Amino acid sequence: MSTSISRVFDFAYQQLQNHPSEKCFNYKQDSIWESISTEKYLSDAQKVSSSLLHLGIKPTDKIAVIASNNHPNWHILDIGILQIGAQNVPLYATLSEKDYAYILNHSDALFCFVTDKNLYEKVTSIKDKTSLKRVFYLQDFQSDDDWSTFLEIGISHNYTDEINTIKNSIQPKDLATIIYTSGTTGTPKGVMLTHENIVFTVLKTAQRIDLNHGKKKIISYLPICHIFERAACYYNQMMGFEVYFAESLETIGETIKEVKPHYLAVVPRLLEKIFDKIVDKGSQLSGIKKRLFFWAIEVAEKFEPYQKNGAFYHFQLSIAKKLIFSKWQEALGGNLQFMISGSAPLQERLIRVFTAAGMTIFEGYGLTESSPAGTLNELKNNGFKIGTVGKPLENVEVKIAEDGEILIKGKNVMLGYYKNQDLTNETIRNGYLHTGDIGIIDADGFLKITDRKKEIFKTSGGKYIAPAALESEFKQSRFIEQIMVIGESEKMPAALIQPNFEFVKEWAKRHNHSIIDVTADQNVLKRIQKEIDYYNQKFGKWEQIKKFEITPDEWSIEAGHLTPTMKMKRKVIQEKYKNLVQKIYNS
Repeated sequence: MSTSISRVFDFAYQQLQNHPSEKCFNYKQDSIWESISTEKYLSDAQKVSSSLLHLGIKPTDKIAVIASNNHPNWHILDIGILQIGAQNVPLYATLSEKDYAYILNHSDALFCFVTDKNLYEKVTSIKDKTSLKRVFYLQDFQSDDDWSTFLEIGISHNYTDEINTIKNSIQPKDLATIIYTSGTTGTPKGVMLTHENIVFTVLKTAQRIDLNHGKKKIISYLPICHIFERAACYYNQMMGFEVYFAESLETIGETIKEVKPHYLAVVPRLLEKIFDKIVDKGSQLSGIKKRLFFWAIEVAEKFEPYQKNGAFYHFQLSIAKKLIFSKWQEALGGNLQFMISGSAPLQERLIRVFTAAGMTIFEGYGLTESSPAGTLNELKNNGFKIGTVGKPLENVEVKIAEDGEILIKGKNVMLGYYKNQDLTNETIRNGYLHTGDIGIIDADGFLKITDRKKEIFKTSGGKYIAPAALESEFKQSRFIEQIMVIGESEKMPAALIQPNFEFVKEWAKRHNHSIIDVTADQNVLKRIQKEIDYYNQKFGKWEQIKKFEITPDEWSIEAGHLTPTMKMKRKVIQEKYKNLVQKIYNS
């Protein structure tokens, strides 16, 4: 008989009862895969609860967790915290000491767990500015504050009855976690999500995902402090899948080949990088092989679901699959059935190409404030439409406000912002979450995102510009790695461009051209202008990019250009390259 799931920790206990696994969690130790069973997972979670109770933690207390890489101990700690009524406050490992001081103080966190010595030093340096009593490691470092030492704190007393009593008293509407937004604009906000918020979203999303229980393999690699990855991990636990923790984002390709996952949760930037690498390899082919490779991509770019293209198209596609796409599938492990994309808009082209290649991409939509889902595409019930983010999940209402803003209502909508009732009242009105995104619902009930409300700007001529739509098109160019459209209150839209340095280098080599400074190289500038001119044709004259400047460095999470889920920090980028912005508009 299945365990009823109504609180977040019920996912793990459901696995123990119905799908116990010897390889519940898997991680690399000295280049060797080590495994943790479901039983070990939950027995260690009991130790976590015991140690926290021994340290004086009570229901509603807050525990912060900062992880530079995903690891089983994060999940063990998570269950140990939640089942005694406390709340998990996960933070990004890329934040500054100033941000840590603010969030740890604002959240009232009493203890903090970190994965490495660098984070330990960062947090201890600002500990006196917070309510923190102690900082522990999530791993073993032969320290008085390491993981093993922490687990032994509560061993002297049997807390089993107390843990069970508290666990049984926890209600679905109780607060489970506070997730601070990554701070792309302004001060980080603490999103309060209840057990019901998260459980509802996972269960309703599961209805859209066509996977059966069993020994399927999944890779966890996106930041676990992000609710997208966290919700995916709860789903994996419920289904009894084997979760493999990637060592880093840089080596994700090798991990995919090794683990051979059955599905992937992806963000657009990662998928773009995967596709770019595939195309780069295809470009290195010659003769008939190269022609076949790009012919296959041309066929795939025309893909429509549900056999809409007719028999001859699918005959061509079957040839492309056999000759070209089978190699793509092999490079991605050979078992990949589908991918779920969220966090930011995804190019239609990529959805068509990967889906045609036999690795369907289901794009969905939601925010941290909606735990994190709201809509999702699916193959069943004619529920898949490329160019949209799908239909609302069951019992979730999505509607469009008069100004075009997307509103969401359902049990997935957050409790509110921690210690900020005014912002909560502004964001949730009459039960509807005001998302800040602009969209339309088509005649078939599919939601299409058109832009971010706060990112739409007016030129000095009064014309509205929706930057996301432009950026998505221009990023299809192999020369353009990243692009940010600018021009608020200026006479025209322009762009800051981070070129694909590897491709530009390879292009220059093919043309026997030596580049000294890519930002000023006339041949490079002319070639990128050609790309700009091509994609500009898809937009009205007032929207078209009139000028651009190339940035000298790669936009990265570490350097602060991107959030941990690889979305652009627009204000940061504009500030970093304000000299280039001035050059565009003052020359």
